[in-house]
Parts: sequence; structure tokens; C-alpha cells
Amino acid sequence: MHEFKYKRDRFYCEKIKIEGIAKEYGTPLYLYSYKTLIDHYRKLKRAFSKFSPLICFSMKSNSNLALLKILVKEGAGLDIVSGGELYKARKVGVDPKKIVYASVGKTDEEIRDAIRANILFFNVESESELENIARIARGLKKKVKVALRINPDIRLATHRYLAVSTRGSKFGLDFETARRLFKKRKRFKNLSIEGIHLHIGSQITEAKPYKQALSKVVDFIKKEGIDINYLNIGGGLGIIYSDERPQTAEDFVKNISPLIKDLDCRLIIEPGRFIAGNSGVLITKVLYIKDTPQKIFIIVDSGMNDFIRPSLYKAYHTIVPDKRGRSYFKKKVDIVGPVCESGDFLAQDRHFVRVKKGDYLIVLGAGAYGYSMASNYNLRPRPAEVLVKGNKSYLIRRRETYKDLMRGEVIPPGV
Repeated sequence: MHEFKYKRDRFYCEKIKIEGIAKEYGTPLYLYSYKTLIDHYRKLKRAFSKFSPLICFSMKSNSNLALLKILVKEGAGLDIVSGGELYKARKVGVDPKKIVYASVGKTDEEIRDAIRANILFFNVESESELENIARIARGLKKKVKVALRINPDIRLATHRYLAVSTRGSKFGLDFETARRLFKKRKRFKNLSIEGIHLHIGSQITEAKPYKQALSKVVDFIKKEGIDINYLNIGGGLGIIYSDERPQTAEDFVKNISPLIKDLDCRLIIEPGRFIAGNSGVLITKVLYIKDTPQKIFIIVDSGMNDFIRPSLYKAYHTIVPDKRGRSYFKKKVDIVGPVCESGDFLAQDRHFVRVKKGDYLIVLGAGAYGYSMASNYNLRPRPAEVLVKGNKSYLIRRRETYKDLMRGEVIPPGV
């Protein structure tokens, strides 16, 4: 459930009309519900309560400081994948022993910064990375914890870009390499290899692939007699964008519990989309209605630079008007943006309610991988972000200006 809904034919976020927010802050605009964000975090915490896991919110899904601060105050840790994410994680005051660090391409500088910050551990993706972390730790005279990320070679019913655990993927270690590294872990004097990391993909709506992957990993642990202190099962729980019927957090735990209940180690989970996805929407304004013989184009002021998921993943997002309508366009509708690309669309071939110039449309389920994947393509300033808590709204990121588009650029003398 989320706090975006119609009340008396007008669309609300918690107790505030979307129309009023759009007029106050302008469009395009990312809008978040405090209650939805908190509720989804607590839902996971309750579902996993018997395991007392460390819940590390995946910063790549949404890294707004205000939202991170809300989750950290609730007790969340953070899953990071870059030096920039580490920097922001420290700014919101998260306990460094609640930070886990993934990514296949950590630089020397990023590794040094994370070691100095005393994070919980690195999720290691390759043998060469393991050796590099050991070298840097030795130079800093530190003992560093790591977990080995295993690629269990599982096929998923999700977009191929979101499936990260198949053979040939750049992510993780095969079982044979992991076996060899665990056997020689005592050779790494400055490393403590004491965990296994598993992340099979994103927007996964059923338990079966998790069970398959966990079965392989648990069998590996038991067969090889591997002693670990942490099992990080990653994230990837799917949400409702359209007509999906994803497993609930309770069902997910019920399905995987038999596999992990006897393991004597701390459980870690890395949700991102599950917490942030339905906590945010994108508000956009209708600029033009273009009627062609084939279809109708609703041209709005938000494009693929603001929200790339439909273009990149062919992702379906429910889109609704601010004012509930009852009559529909007679032709199929594409909702498109102003960017100079044929791939610039928010929706295609929809049966859509009649709207007019100046109306506001709301793209639901935009809280994860929305702003975090936004760009300045076509030199378009990125949107503002606003948080609603009850009957109050707060600007949590100002809209970029044209001056921001030139920040950092230099014209050399004489050019």
C-alpha cells in the first residue's frame, strides 16, 4: 500500500493535493511520501524479525539525503556501490558498521576511503579485487572484513539488464573460484573473509529463484564446511508497477526460512526498490496534445532524462491524471517528453483518459531508480524533489538551474 490516491476525484499525497504541490514547486517534480517510505521499511523489519537482520537500504535506488536520514534514524544500514555513495552515507550519520560495499570496479581511492571509514565489509566480486583490497589494507596496516559475492547462475523472469546472476554476467564469483579462495583465506593476513554475498537481480516477484540460489549457496556452505559470520542475501524484491502480483515480505520470509534457519551467522538484506519504489512519484505537466492519424501524443514537460526506466527497460508505470476523468481518447495514446530521441516516452499505446494542456499527470512507482538515474541530456536541468509528511511538504532538493549545467566547465585561455 502507498499514500498516493484519489480523494473526491483529486489526487493526493498523504493529506496534500498533488495539484497544489505542483503549482508551488513546479514540474517536473519528484514527490515522496514519508509514511509510505517508513511503512515499507517497517514491513520488512517485521517480516524478518525472527532473524534480526541488518537491513541495508540500497543507495543506488535513491540517494536523497533526507530519505536516507529518515531510514537511518529508523535503524537502517546502507548498501553502497561507489565512493560518492560512501560520502553521502557518512553525511547522514549512519553507523559505519552498518555499511556494506558492493561494485565490480572499486578504485584504489574508494577502497582506501572505505577502509579508513571502518565500514562493516566489502562484497568482493573477483579474485583480483580481493588481492587488491589485501594490498591496500596491508599498506594501511588494517585488518579488513570481506564477503565473497557468489554468482549462482540462476535464470530470472525479469528484464535482462536486471538479471545479474547468470553465467557470463560481470557480477560475482563462480562456486569453484569461491571454493578456492575460502580454502586459502588464511594466506590473506590483512583480510578476514567471513561472509557470503548473494544478489541475483531486481524486480523479482516470486520466491522460486531466491530458493534456487539460496539452496545452491547453503549446499555449498555445508558441503565445504565453510565457517562464515555473515550471509548477505541481497535485495531485488519486486513491487507493483501495473498488474504484477509480487510476493509479500511475509511470504518471502516463509519461503526462504527453511533454507537459512539453521545457519549460525548474521543475516543481511539489501532492499532498495521494495522500500523506495512506491514511496515516490514523478509529476509532469501536459504541454500539448498532438492528434495524428495513427495515435494521439500527449506531450509533457518530463522526459527520458528525468525518468529513463520506460526507455531503458521498457518498464511499465501506471500514469494517472491529477483530476479523475471518466471519458477516454478514442485512439491509443503515447505519453512522450521533449527530448530529441524516439525513445523518449513515459508510456506507449495506452487507453488513456482525456486530458488537456496544463493538466498534471502522475507517474506512479517512481521512487526507486528515478532521480538516481536522471541526467542532463539535451541540457535539461534535473527536477526538484519534495517530501510530504502528513499535511506538510518540504523541499529536499532544489531544481537545477542553467548555471548548474555549466558547473565545473572551463574554457581555456585563448580558445
